[in-house]
Amino acid sequence: MLPSERPAPRLQPLPPDPGFADVFARFAAACGGFIPNAMLIMQRRPKMLRAFIQMGGAVSDPETSEVDAGFKRLIALVASHAGGCRYCMSHNAALVRGSVIEDAKLDAVWEYRTSPLYTEAERIALDVALAAGGVPNAVTDEMFAKLRENWSDGQIVEIVAMIALFGFLNRWNDTFATPIEDGALAAGEKYLAPHGWEPAGHLRSA
Repeated sequence: MLPSERPAPRLQPLPPDPGFADVFARFAAACGGFIPNAMLIMQRRPKMLRAFIQMGGAVSDPETSEVDAGFKRLIALVASHAGGCRYCMSHNAALVRGSVIEDAKLDAVWEYRTSPLYTEAERIALDVALAAGGVPNAVTDEMFAKLRENWSDGQIVEIVAMIALFGFLNRWNDTFATPIEDGALAAGEKYLAPHGWEPAGHLRSA
């Protein structure tokens, strides 16, 4: 489909509300210069956007987290892959690159079960992300038992919270066909396209 033939987004992202300028500036810094269109759609309901920001901040809180921030983004990437959201996958690839996760580990995420770059604890966490990110949820008692062998209860809450947060975002962005931003598209094309990723219905002019 040519760019001129792409349909409009189901809801157009709005210009950034000055009331969220500080929040948008932090997101732009984390995302490599762009404000997520998902948030620019959500700002039609400011209370909802504030609640989402608060929830996301709690899930990712660097002051209380016991799970590496970069690895949490890999969890979100794998869960979003299971959920089928190409928009969220590209965003998490961009955010992984803003963390201390090296390119080789990001490239090897699709072979995490055999890659020496991943520990046993990380492998079971990603197994759970893959199983929990799909519908129906495929997490088994055996998988959860292995998760508890490798992570504390508090860390498990963080891991599942990240998966659940992106369960919301996967459905939000695929339903709205949120247009993918240039920065996220570049991350998807560089890090994910060699493994079969493509932007699908999110490649729309904003």
